[in-house]
Amino acid sequence: FWRSSPELVTPHLPCRARTNVMFLKTHKTASSTILNMLFRFTEKHNLTIALPAKQLVHLGYPETFTTSFVEEFQTIGQNYNIMCNHLRFNRLEVQKVMAENTFYFSIVRNPVSQLESSYVYYKDAAPAFRTSKDVNEYLASPMSYYHKVNYKQNIYARNNMWFDFGYDNNAEDDESYIQAVLEEIEQNFHLVLIADYFDESMILLKHALCWDLDDVVYFKLNSRKEDTVQTLTPESKERVKVWCSLDWKLYLHFNQTFWKRIQEMVGLEELEKEVNHLRARQKELMETCLSDWRPVEKTRIKDKALMPFQSGAASILSYNLNQDLDNKSLRTCQKIVMPELQYMSYLYALQHPHKKRKQLGFPLFWNSFQEN
Repeated sequence: FWRSSPELVTPHLPCRARTNVMFLKTHKTASSTILNMLFRFTEKHNLTIALPAKQLVHLGYPETFTTSFVEEFQTIGQNYNIMCNHLRFNRLEVQKVMAENTFYFSIVRNPVSQLESSYVYYKDAAPAFRTSKDVNEYLASPMSYYHKVNYKQNIYARNNMWFDFGYDNNAEDDESYIQAVLEEIEQNFHLVLIADYFDESMILLKHALCWDLDDVVYFKLNSRKEDTVQTLTPESKERVKVWCSLDWKLYLHFNQTFWKRIQEMVGLEELEKEVNHLRARQKELMETCLSDWRPVEKTRIKDKALMPFQSGAASILSYNLNQDLDNKSLRTCQKIVMPELQYMSYLYALQHPHKKRKQLGFPLFWNSFQEN
């Protein structure tokens, strides 16, 4: 599928930064961190971004995506550069929004850790999770808790990544069906990253998009407090692979193609060097930006405008910025730690100044930040 983009196969030729990018944001896969990168890139290059219409915070999720979920699609048409908010993938509709030469990518994560993360985060939202004591109890007999009739509420409880890619998360585990879906995903997406190798993924993405190191440098967003992580028993880990077998096969497949891409485009030696550069740059930015050097729990977040959305039993962490930053550094640092909903509503106000602001239920002074 690289054929249409020869510059991707020959990374040594000077290449031009790709500015038409569609990211399928999957759930509980470190995708909020990538979203922040794409938001910063959008702002830096003054690009148009396909944002959720009216008071929506997703592009219609969990409904299958249609163009009506995009603000002002009727007037902007196929002239959006970036699309990255949560949606359930639907190629034909997405293609109406994005330019022909758009680069499509997504990210998947080992379903064992992905399901545990979903369980804690969506404990109150998914009926299947609500009535079980913990994730091990749920996995011991998922069918006692999971009812297909509630599938729209229960998408987080089984094969959630498969669902995000636009497929039936309750489909039978049939080899020829799975093969056909994997081939279709490979046709639709130039690249599928692996959350479990996040830094390596960022380097691969940097090469594929011909971006700078600072475009892929990040602080981990939407992570949660260690003590809310539930430990899966060895039996539970094996059960996830059976219960979420579609996601498990999706992950195994793209884990293989990921390392093939690394070999083709970067090489392992170069990869190690660049990962070290990325981490050094991240450390440098953390020293500049952060007063605590690490994310802090919600009760210790000083600037409430940087408070991420809190869900379920997960205590979602954020950052405290250094007090003595000059204006330029302050803006850079604010952007790199800004939670997803705040950044989305800020970009919405910039791009659609005449529309009613997104009502996110955040502190009032968040709006004054938007005005500055």
